[in-house]
Amino acid sequence: MNNNQIQLCAELIDQADGLLITAGAGMGVDSGLPDFRGNDGFWQAYPALRQAGIDFSSIASPETFDLDPRLAWGFYGHRLKLYRETQSHAGFAMLRDFARFMEHGVCVFTSNVDGQFQKAGFSEIEVSECHGSIHYLQCLDGCTNEIWPADGFDPVVDEAACRLLSALPLCPQCGAVARPAILMFGDWQWNARRYEAQKARLDEWLAAVRRLVIIEIGAGTAIPSVRHFGEFQDAFLIRINPTDARLPEGKRGISLPMDGLQGLSQIQAALASMA
Repeated sequence: MNNNQIQLCAELIDQADGLLITAGAGMGVDSGLPDFRGNDGFWQAYPALRQAGIDFSSIASPETFDLDPRLAWGFYGHRLKLYRETQSHAGFAMLRDFARFMEHGVCVFTSNVDGQFQKAGFSEIEVSECHGSIHYLQCLDGCTNEIWPADGFDPVVDEAACRLLSALPLCPQCGAVARPAILMFGDWQWNARRYEAQKARLDEWLAAVRRLVIIEIGAGTAIPSVRHFGEFQDAFLIRINPTDARLPEGKRGISLPMDGLQGLSQIQAALASMA
């Protein structure tokens, strides 16, 4: 990687009429959010689950809500509070700035459920969350096809035990326990209505853009939804990833093997030098 690659990124962004941001878990690392790649990182954040031998895929499942909802909400309640309190890093504002003069502006495709793009000022109609959002709830029993905001739920969690101490959130229709409206492991009950509406808006936007540039930040390979979505677009792909920035053979793009904020900062500097 050299300065010529960064300069080419800046030139392509300057010529684009639409910017698609594709973001995985690595996008939140610069905001201080943990990235659960492997059990060691997960268990470091949740030692009670290490002691119980519960890994990420086990706690993040509808089955745990059925068997022990206070344990499940101990994990997700802690995540909800953390995401509400986290301040989005400067890279989010840089991305908005990159697209401010583009005819079609910016859209986001992300697997993150943390709502950080909206918190950083991206509008609801600009964001597609392919795994849902922790800031919305649905009925665990599936009595209704509706989802609703989690704004009224203020979880109190015993972090040492990873258990919810406050009242469980309940479905307003039937009174059953509510769960996050996110796609979990082994999940056949996720209510995807909100995402389907988001994806329809994104597809309409993509059809209108003629000179699309994609910036992908921190998208992993274990669940490659975000990587594949960007790779399948007929557009130049800027892949920023400190551990796996490789591009598939034949894909037009540039690999930047670095953290998201570092890569975005260098692109921002190159764009400023062109002004």
